[in-house]
Order: sequence, then structure tokens, then C-alpha cells
Amino acid sequence: MKSKGFVKHYLLMLLPGYIWITIFSIIPMFGIVIAFQDYSPIKGVLGSEWVGLDSFEYMFTLNDTKVIFFNTLFIASMKIIGNLLVPLVFALMLNELRIVLLKRSIQTIVYLPHFLSWVILSGIMLDIFSYRGPINQLLAIFGAEEPIIFFARADLFPYLVIGSDIWKDFGFGTIIYLASLTGINPALYEASAIDGASRWRRLWHITLPGVATTAVLLAVLSLGQVLNAGFDQIFNLYNPLVYSSGDIIDTWVYRTGLLSLQFELATAVGLLKSAIGFILISVSYYMAYRITDYRIF
Repeated sequence: MKSKGFVKHYLLMLLPGYIWITIFSIIPMFGIVIAFQDYSPIKGVLGSEWVGLDSFEYMFTLNDTKVIFFNTLFIASMKIIGNLLVPLVFALMLNELRIVLLKRSIQTIVYLPHFLSWVILSGIMLDIFSYRGPINQLLAIFGAEEPIIFFARADLFPYLVIGSDIWKDFGFGTIIYLASLTGINPALYEASAIDGASRWRRLWHITLPGVATTAVLLAVLSLGQVLNAGFDQIFNLYNPLVYSSGDIIDTWVYRTGLLSLQFELATAVGLLKSAIGFILISVSYYMAYRITDYRIF
């Protein structure tokens, strides 16, 4: 009887989450049928003509579709790689500090951008890389003849997006790796030091194997995010001059569906992305279980 009471309390605690998921995730899925209709806002979902896969066929004839899928894959993949490697390297460097106060101060400073929204960080980025911003002033000191309009250059925009995303989140990743480093037995370092192993040898043979499982797990789980290049970030940073290299699936769906009123085409692209994302997430969790014995339940 007592256990049943605990179960009721847990279910009541989860009830707000269930309600939120039902309202904002499950009920809106009914709108998926728009991808298979010649949708008219006047007729609505129930009254619009059914056209089957016409929107999907039209989608694959557009050059824009190839561009946005390539941009999404490139930006998301580079973000995943950067957000795996940079925090790992920084955590290893930070772990070597023996001044505890300095170590904690640096850890706090690099973690702060994670709590800021892209509205704020995008404004900071636009100011830093503006025509008369500090970056152009620094380049002028080193002999640059003309200032660079960074966010009007399609060739530079993806790398600005990738770099700023790493800057925002590598502090969070550093904490994960530092937590993993604390699980390494200090006796291993002491024994290796007695045997005459250098710091580089200890790093290579003790530290890296100690965090390898965490790194592999994060890499495998990030596979499900390969089609999420960051709508909030790019929406606040991009402009028509960089659509060729910065337009991703989510921003294109927003412009096509809400601004150009091509609801069925935008829904078809969004549905395709969701289907691929679901497959990738399923594969990533299966790989995480097979490689690192990670389980959700």
C-alpha cells in the first residue's frame, strides 16, 4: 500500500510534464497532414484537397532543398566535432592547474555564456565583428587595408556560426569532462610517477583512457542532433546576403511556411527532417547501449 502511495506521488509530479508534452508536442502532430494536401488556410486541414506526395516530389526538384540540407549537415557536424574536442582539450588543460581558486574562476567564466540566450549573444557577436568593431580595429593594426563586413560574407558566415556556438557551450562540456576526470583513481598517477612516467605519458596512458568512455558516449548521443544546426542562433545572425551558406532547414521552413505562405512545402521539409532525426536518435541510443552500455531506462 505504501508503494502505491509513492507511485501516485510520482505520477502527480510528472503530470505537468505530460500536459506540456500533450499540448505542445502531441496535438500539433495532427498538422503533419498538411504535407500531403494542397493546403488552404480558408478550408483548413479537414477541407483542403489531398494531393499525396506531390509536395515531397516538388521539394526534391528545388535547388534550395539541396543547399539547405548541405548547410545543415555541414554546420551541425562541425558544431558536434567542435563541441566534443574543444571542451575535452580545455578540461585536460584545466585539470593540470594546481591553484584551486584560479581553476574554479576560469571554469565559472567559461561557463557563463551557456546561460545567455542567442538574442544577447548574437548582439555581442554582431558588435564585435561589425564594420568598426574591435576585430576590424585589430586587423587594421596588423596592416589590413579595408575593414571586413564579416556577416555579409557567405564564405565566412558558417565558421562564425560554428565558432560562436563552441564559445557558448564549451564551458558546459568542460564541466562534464572534469566530472569524468574526478573518477580516475589518483593512485594510478602516483604509481606511474614512481615508475618515472612523465606528465605526457600519464596524460596519454591514464587520463585519456579515463575519459574515453565519456567522450564516446557524448559523440554517439550527439549523432541525433546532426540535423539541428541551431535555429535561434542562425535566425538572429543571418541576412539575405548569406542565405547561400547559412540557410538551414529550420530557417528555410520558417521563411517558406510563414513568410511565403507555402505551408504544405514547409511541412513536407519539416516532416522529412523529423523522420530522419528520429532514425538518427534511435541509432545513436542503440550505439550508446552497444558501445558504452548506456541505457535511458
